[in-house]
Amino acid sequence: MSNDLSRRRRLLLAAPAALRVRTSEPELALVHRWLDNWAGLGLIATGMERQGFRLHLTNAEPGIWRATFSSNPLTSAEGFGAAATPWGAVQEAAWAALENIRDGSATAEAMILP
Repeated sequence: MSNDLSRRRRLLLAAPAALRVRTSEPELALVHRWLDNWAGLGLIATGMERQGFRLHLTNAEPGIWRATFSSNPLTSAEGFGAAATPWGAVQEAAWAALENIRDGSATAEAMILP
């Protein structure tokens, strides 16, 4: 894996990690203002695409959004998230997919497209 791709993965993992912290610190409020909107959803989706993941986002029913990230459309998703907002679902799914790589349940090299 290239150093640049590895660095980007670490940065991509830091953003959803900061979003998961439940506190009202001003620095974390900035991260929420940056990513809790459609533009933030696009930033996360783009970052995950660069890591070899495809996003599937569905408004399952009123008030429930579901997102999955998968590296191969023929296999099950590496990351799943559900939330009241589309960006919340994408953030959860990205966290789960990146945690799968970090925990070793999926290999990063296998998820990078040729």
